[in-house]
Amino acid sequence: MKLLIKNGRLVDPVSAAVFLTDLLVENGKVALVERGIQVQADQTIQASGLVVSPGLVDMHVHLRDPGLTYKEDILTGALAAARGGITSLACMANTSPVLDSPEQIRYVKEKASTGCGVNIYPVGAVSRGLQGEELTDFEALKQAGAVALSDDGNNIDDANLMRDALIRGRRQKLTILAHCENTTMVDGRAVNEGSVSRQLWLEGRPAIAEELVVMRDAMLAEETRGAVHICHISTAKAVDIVRRMKKKKVAVTCETCPQYFTLTEDEILVQGSQARVNPPLRTEKDVRGIIAGLRDGTIDAIATDHAPHSAEEKARGLTRAPSGMVGLETSLAVTLTQLYHTGKMELPEIIRRMTVNPAGILQISKGRLSLGCDADITVFDPDEEWIVDPEQFASKGRNTPFAGRKVKGKVKYTIAGGRIIYRDGM
Repeated sequence: MKLLIKNGRLVDPVSAAVFLTDLLVENGKVALVERGIQVQADQTIQASGLVVSPGLVDMHVHLRDPGLTYKEDILTGALAAARGGITSLACMANTSPVLDSPEQIRYVKEKASTGCGVNIYPVGAVSRGLQGEELTDFEALKQAGAVALSDDGNNIDDANLMRDALIRGRRQKLTILAHCENTTMVDGRAVNEGSVSRQLWLEGRPAIAEELVVMRDAMLAEETRGAVHICHISTAKAVDIVRRMKKKKVAVTCETCPQYFTLTEDEILVQGSQARVNPPLRTEKDVRGIIAGLRDGTIDAIATDHAPHSAEEKARGLTRAPSGMVGLETSLAVTLTQLYHTGKMELPEIIRRMTVNPAGILQISKGRLSLGCDADITVFDPDEEWIVDPEQFASKGRNTPFAGRKVKGKVKYTIAGGRIIYRDGM
């Protein structure tokens, strides 16, 4: 099987080079990258005016499967990922039952193998049942196929348990993906502590609740020499903590999400529960801090924290609705709109944070387009405008604060293992 992509603008996130070229895929691998390839191919994509990049890697996704499949399942999540140009994703452990046993890890892998072709990597739980009391069997989870460990959705409040997790994670070469919010300071609170919480007469989730745990976990990583990854970083001070710890060569990485460099807490006043996420949307100062962290490399990855909920759940009102928004189908477009088209970041740097960087943190061989690599490829028009319409999503989730927003950047083809798994308009 040969697939030829002609005259595309290829972005190499490793070298930061951008160049016009053809790309030949053969038997699921990148076979040739050069101008003017003349070969009889089974399929040809005319990519003039389009960007060709490694398939996007989303390292933070909630697929809700097993047990919560009315919100999402592995197959619909994979379809949504393909529509967003994502060819590889890591799914979190907060399912029902929790992904805290080899049997549950194998369930995810087996079901994913029947999907559209998106590579799905399960993340095992750090603690049994996400209860923060007893560590899971890291070795068994890794052998079953877990690529990292996380209690995301829950902070690990016990510092000694987190310390032990980092030590065991280092032994198994597994990164701990940490949700950093001090539970006692945020439990039951819907919005950022600040002007909006005061206007609504609500107790807020203070920024310090995140920053304290980011510092604690970075210090524990320094002491144990384990690897910690800070999930969905949202405050300027938290970014600065990571920046300072990286300068000390601590094994700490972090991600952010499009909502944290695009929206502020004021969105709550307009959209209510649709804008409720954990950690919460912050201030304009924090948005600037997140963008600065992306620009200088402190923030390693852009992920979605795709968190689908039913319409009935999100309709409960701000203080009773669950936190979270979907993002698989809008992540690239929102990122290009907010960072590339405003001149804040160059395209190779954005693609790096959505491909090779997250792949490296997860230690998976994805995110590159060099010869012999898996032919996981995203082809997109960086300039095409469209309106976000949740009713057109492949995801079961419709809960997005970006509904009705004009964005710029459209996925045209998603290719996994050399096979076209999504074509715009299909």
